[in-house]
Amino acid sequence: MIKRHLQSVLESSASLFPVVTLTGPRQSGKTTLAKATFTNAHYVSLEDPAHRSLALEDAKGFLRQFGTEQVILDEVQRVPDLFSYIQGIVDQNDLSGQYILTGSQNFLLLERISQSLAGRCAIHHLLPFSRSELLGVKPTDPEKIADLPIKPKKLKKKTANELFDTIWTGAYPRIHDKHIPPQQWLANYVQTYIERDVRSIVNVSDLETFTRFVRLCAGRTGQILNLQSLGNDCGVDSKTARRWLSILETSFIIKLLKPYYKNFNKRLIKSPKLYFLDSGLICYLLGIHKPDELLMHSARGAIFESWIIAELYKSYYHTGKQPVMYYLRDSNNNEIDLILDYGSKVIPIEIKSGQTINTEFFKGIEYWRKLTGLADSPAALIYGGDSPTIFKGAAVLPWHML
Repeated sequence: MIKRHLQSVLESSASLFPVVTLTGPRQSGKTTLAKATFTNAHYVSLEDPAHRSLALEDAKGFLRQFGTEQVILDEVQRVPDLFSYIQGIVDQNDLSGQYILTGSQNFLLLERISQSLAGRCAIHHLLPFSRSELLGVKPTDPEKIADLPIKPKKLKKKTANELFDTIWTGAYPRIHDKHIPPQQWLANYVQTYIERDVRSIVNVSDLETFTRFVRLCAGRTGQILNLQSLGNDCGVDSKTARRWLSILETSFIIKLLKPYYKNFNKRLIKSPKLYFLDSGLICYLLGIHKPDELLMHSARGAIFESWIIAELYKSYYHTGKQPVMYYLRDSNNNEIDLILDYGSKVIPIEIKSGQTINTEFFKGIEYWRKLTGLADSPAALIYGGDSPTIFKGAAVLPWHML
């Protein structure tokens, strides 16, 4: 089993809170992680009709069978009434780590938690494997991304083919654990997600149109969201497009990166940017059949950017931290791909898929420094090449240093 960085965080949370909730996309490894972390806990899958029927008919009796022992309740959103009963039990028992809840429908879980378990529950998100998890190394700390050593020890050269293979394969655990061809597994994943999960979240009458919508979103990864245009291209109104985007985001298929709102007396774009959280899924949806097709593909830069953004989200979520990620673009198309805001420390980051460093890559960083008046502001460029260096006062990091 590939060790997940979130495991130690879950253990710590279970020592502090009576309830620990683990959410994430379907097939991201939540059940495997929960079982590996809490080896002595009872395990109940509420996907199982027998268990679900018992819990629906007699929630109190269902929970009573476990007494004060630790239990993992998998896909707990399938039985919403359990949350109120869990609240009563944990208030009475006051035991740390008594209930471990998992689920793949984030908004349903969070709604129930905010109603019944606020202050009693630690919430964590598990995405598919990060690259550092696959390599068995420590995760990158985004806060130190501009301070990484430019000549780290044992840095092996990586080829463009390795980059394209990494992006094309994606990071869903079963692809790596069972060595299933990515396109085959992802085809089944998309079908299962749309036919099963989407229908359970909201009434989508035309699944074919929704599938087309998902593919259109893949073609817009790395772009500023235009609901009107997206809806028109799919043949639905903007209200429907917004609702469907919410479905994709709450089921961890996409992430909407918010704009940076600091007042610089500039006309800033206020719409979010759309990113997919798995690059292999983007490639499948765009009909990219082999890794080497990425070399000349028109969406190569956007897919690379989406992969980097997803890796950074994993760095936050898998260490139990909340992302502080934004982007900035003004009405004159001056843009910084990514901004990490730590309050007293703000880091602009440019993301470029090119393998050769170009002065044009640093236009966003230079704009940021001029905008803020901080000529020595820490900054980073993440690119598709191989060699780390310092250029124009910014840390230049190859993709494989993440």
